[in-house]
Amino acid sequence: MKRILCLVLMTMMANSVLLAKVSLEEKQALIDFYESTNGLSWKVTWDLETECETWYGVDVEKDHVVGIELFHNNLSGTLPSSIGKLGHLKKLNLAFNSITGTLPTSLGLLKELKVLKLEMNRLKGTLPNTIGMMTELEEFSIFNNFISGSIPEALGGLKNLRILNLSSNNLKGAIPKSLGELTQLESLGLFENGLDGKIPNEMGNLTKLRELVLANNHLGGAIPAEFGQLASLEVFQIQNNNFNSFENLGMMDTRGMLVFDYDKDDSRIDFKDINFSKTRMADTKFEDVEE
Repeated sequence: MKRILCLVLMTMMANSVLLAKVSLEEKQALIDFYESTNGLSWKVTWDLETECETWYGVDVEKDHVVGIELFHNNLSGTLPSSIGKLGHLKKLNLAFNSITGTLPTSLGLLKELKVLKLEMNRLKGTLPNTIGMMTELEEFSIFNNFISGSIPEALGGLKNLRILNLSSNNLKGAIPKSLGELTQLESLGLFENGLDGKIPNEMGNLTKLRELVLANNHLGGAIPAEFGQLASLEVFQIQNNNFNSFENLGMMDTRGMLVFDYDKDDSRIDFKDINFSKTRMADTKFEDVEE
């Protein structure tokens, strides 16, 4: 009898595992997202009558939504605040759509998020300070939107960030010193904004940087002497700004650079045998491609 009872219990447990589903809260958050971004008009839409594990672009692991990949899928409308209820989300790629409105502060609740790609949309408003709460974030790209205001100091808390691209927006004010704390950063794009003031000396701490694009802003003063520490740079663009001194460029090791663009031709600067035939003018090095 005990043996039969054990078999029954094991069968029930196995069935419960097979029947396990995404929680109602997470499913409702997905439905909110679908409705808020005009899901009926998507290129590939969702059948809300089926299990969300089967929905296009939705990745589920261990009964939690961990990924949403809806690149170039004709999303419009706004991002709902309930997106913050997808607390196990690790990747959110909504690039190349027509999403409008502002970024909800609830994004900061996505504590496990590693990749946030929102480039090539129509987002406006400021970057919420709550983004600094997403401490697992490794990539944040929101280039070519209508984001305004200043770059939040809180971004300096994203210690795991490798890629940060805020290019082609309406950002103004100074580059915050806190960006110098992002020591894992490999790519930084601030191209084509309205940024002004001096480049913080602290940015010399970003020794893993391979791409630094600051062109087409209103930055001034001198190039920091600390840029001599950026030995990993391959792409460096600072043209179309208001710098009054390029003297410290001579302290940079440019031998490994593939792209090196600045405004002033100063023959007194020692560029350490840089091959200028390899350099070119580029609008931005941060172009997304469909994977």
